[in-house]
Amino acid sequence: MAHFKLPYYKGHVDFHLEDELVNAVLVSKVEEYKPDKDESELVKDALNNPIGSLPLCELAKDKKHVVIISSDHTRPVPSHITMPILLNEIRKYNKDVKISILVATGMHRASTHEELVNKYGQKIVDEETIVMHDAYVDSDMTFKGILPSGGELWINKLVDEADLLISEGFIEPHFFAGFSGGRKSILPGIASKKTVLWNHNARFIANKNSRAGNLEDNPIHKDMLFAAQTANLAFILNVVINSEKKIIKAFAGNLEKAHSEGCKLVKEIAMVDPVYSDIVITTNGGYPLDQNIYQTVKGMTAGEACVNPGGVIIILSSCADGTGGEFFYKLLADEENEHIAYQKLNDVAPENTEFDQWEAQILARILCKANVIIVSDKCDPKIITDMHIKHAYTLDEALEKARSIVGNKKITIIPDGISVIFSK
Repeated sequence: MAHFKLPYYKGHVDFHLEDELVNAVLVSKVEEYKPDKDESELVKDALNNPIGSLPLCELAKDKKHVVIISSDHTRPVPSHITMPILLNEIRKYNKDVKISILVATGMHRASTHEELVNKYGQKIVDEETIVMHDAYVDSDMTFKGILPSGGELWINKLVDEADLLISEGFIEPHFFAGFSGGRKSILPGIASKKTVLWNHNARFIANKNSRAGNLEDNPIHKDMLFAAQTANLAFILNVVINSEKKIIKAFAGNLEKAHSEGCKLVKEIAMVDPVYSDIVITTNGGYPLDQNIYQTVKGMTAGEACVNPGGVIIILSSCADGTGGEFFYKLLADEENEHIAYQKLNDVAPENTEFDQWEAQILARILCKANVIIVSDKCDPKIITDMHIKHAYTLDEALEKARSIVGNKKITIIPDGISVIFSK
């Protein structure tokens, strides 16, 4: 009997399966990567040995206003570790420098006070200037030119007040941008709604190069990199984390060079070969990434890569925060079925991109290939089923439903769907 501990919300779900029913277990090699330093030392070591850049303390020593772009509450960046070290490094030779922490919400909701405390710690929340980006306030934006794809680049005007712009984040496979981290701090992180919508348009999402683990000829990445360069993002600190959200490696320095080195490591440890089955069980990596249905689409793409057409993807995801967006919900729920939704979303021109359209487009694509069951005991089942997704309270219930559709077939298990990249 095979035993699995599958991440779910702030804990795990224990799951047992007969050995003969296990077709494959697909995991990244992240747990095999054993750092030789503790988390803080890894970060300090990266800052002391920047890639393609002067040390941050040198860059900051004569600056008046440093802006640090920081990921929001939906990202598991361990900012309680990284941010204090960054602040100390900036102030090393410049005690009186003005520092603003700009929270890169993208088009997400603002972080709550409690979420900020959980992320940074009480001391930073009490003592530092924290600014929440709002993509919907045009007066907060500054025009920075035209993207390579032809869209307008509007980003938070706080970048114009800074004489040094840096960012902190983490690198993982991203289902259409290739990898997270680096340039994503700018676009979508602190970009205007109109710029994000353009960058996430239907044609780009449908492009064969817009996939996890790929930056080459990726039109979404190309626009993002241009945005970061245009914003003068001068220095990044990006970490790689394991399934326990612990730092295993840190990369600091030049926007492109440091991010590239981080992506190389992630690709090395995350690449797996797909094993196809009629039933695939996966997760969205637990909290905070499994907070809503919107984010859960990312984990579903791992199931999509391995499920046979007409099969079943079972994904454990709490979705405790609901859909993740009313517009996203309606793009599926307001249509008679997923096929109609998918056709309509694919036909939207870039200039007419709707809010959350990209996530709905990918979800509809997955639903057109396979049945999807979300396992959650923290989300209203109706909002799940309204979106043409099936619901189960437990993994056993989900398996019973899956077997009623395809029979008692062998199963591919992907314990953390957002941590892997498929080789083909």
